[in-house]
Amino acid sequence: MKNIFNLYTKTKTIFLFCLVFILITLLLQNNVAAQEKLYQEPYRPQYHFSPKINWTNDPNGLVYVKGVYHLFYQFNPFENFWGHMTWGHATSKDLIHWDHQPIAIPEEKDTMIFSGTCVYDLNNSSGLGTQQKPPMVAIYTGHIKDVNQSQHIAFSIDEGKTWKKYNKNPILDLGKKDFRDPKVFWYAPKKYWVMCVNLPQEHQVQFYSSVNLLNWKFLSDFGPKGDTTGVWECPDLVQIPVLHSTQKKWVLQVSMSEKMQYFMGEFDGIKFIIDSNQKTILRPDAGPDYYAGISYGQLPSNHLPTSIAWANNWRYAGKIPTSPWKGAMTLPRNLWAENTNGVWHLIQKPISNLNILRKKLAYQKIVTDTKDENISLEAIGINADVYECDFELSSASNEKVGISVLNDKFMGIEIGYEPNLKKVFINRTKTNSFSEKDFAEISYFTAPLNSATDKIKFKVLVDNSIIEVFVNDGESVFTVQAFPIHSDKNIKILNTTTLGSVKNLQIYPLQSIW
Repeated sequence: MKNIFNLYTKTKTIFLFCLVFILITLLLQNNVAAQEKLYQEPYRPQYHFSPKINWTNDPNGLVYVKGVYHLFYQFNPFENFWGHMTWGHATSKDLIHWDHQPIAIPEEKDTMIFSGTCVYDLNNSSGLGTQQKPPMVAIYTGHIKDVNQSQHIAFSIDEGKTWKKYNKNPILDLGKKDFRDPKVFWYAPKKYWVMCVNLPQEHQVQFYSSVNLLNWKFLSDFGPKGDTTGVWECPDLVQIPVLHSTQKKWVLQVSMSEKMQYFMGEFDGIKFIIDSNQKTILRPDAGPDYYAGISYGQLPSNHLPTSIAWANNWRYAGKIPTSPWKGAMTLPRNLWAENTNGVWHLIQKPISNLNILRKKLAYQKIVTDTKDENISLEAIGINADVYECDFELSSASNEKVGISVLNDKFMGIEIGYEPNLKKVFINRTKTNSFSEKDFAEISYFTAPLNSATDKIKFKVLVDNSIIEVFVNDGESVFTVQAFPIHSDKNIKILNTTTLGSVKNLQIYPLQSIW
């Protein structure tokens, strides 16, 4: 009887073990299947960074450490809309392919983790690490709703894997409800760290200095200037090369509710002085979906200045029809300055690494000579709205000329040149799948041509719901979201004439980074 009982007990144990093993296996299989479905959803960008799930907005703490590009970003770990702001984290070796990392700095008690900077404190000036293990130091805004915004620190001594908040936070507090988004960098001529941080309601950027990242001294302020119609956020100050020159300029960018603006000038380690010839408001992006752009810190000397922004707009960001994620980043852009007619302008180009995603050239035509010609993407072997389209237009045209992407018989995103305005344009009016009022109200965007040329070059990067357009090698840039519903996938040539033909048209399918 005892042997029978023991056999029963062993059999029961084996059965339960097998049952648990089967359940775990099924759970893992379901989890793998769920993961495989991610990044295949309608409208999901395939070569722009987006988190697996949930809400994201501003990029934060862009820093290069030991061959790795770190991207931190505003993230809600719980839901697919704004709230519980926390720093998400991703890393890359090429600024194209991204690896998701664990949450870096979580919301705690009543304090959200708003935007800021990360630096690699190589000489351990902060004393938060050691000479053998220099710390990565994140300087961010601690946000207590309707009470206070002040600057805080968290640090990592394992190259960003784990983070600890500084036990004497905040490190800079003016006792104000609105005081946010520190950008910090090392200013070598004066051998100290510089922080630029916004007073949003006053439309000012303040500058501070520190030798240890912990104690800060006020230097100066800049503003109000330019566009003061919205609160100022997310300042970014970086020195950039002048195109085709050894000269350098400083560019200061700020964001204002829905848009961005920039100022060209000089920075002496104490104050920023805007160029006297800048009389008009200058935008880094003429589209509606470019916000909170900031540049990478501590890049090697042979790297070009590089920035990333949030590809969205606060007017409708919470309403765009995407799930289980909401929000994505723009492509990384290299930055230059160029003087045109006595005025300095920002030049932006997508990083050259993007070319590694190109598949074999799918379509090429020297001159399009048929009016309203349609190019079927499926016919040329492109089965998704994930591609690059390069072409040229003539500025001598006497009628609107260009192309329409995400196109079917009745809808599409028009991109081209409007001779009556002497401007390049992008028009998403003819997409009606996302009828949210604020989205529909801002649908037509233009930018002037700063340089005199008879050929206008376009690089159009289509990524399902995000389109980035670079005109004349980055002289003008547009970032636009669109959410069409259609079965046909075409590129349409608009109003081709002898003087206004689309020339040197090339179409490349692009690989997914996921």
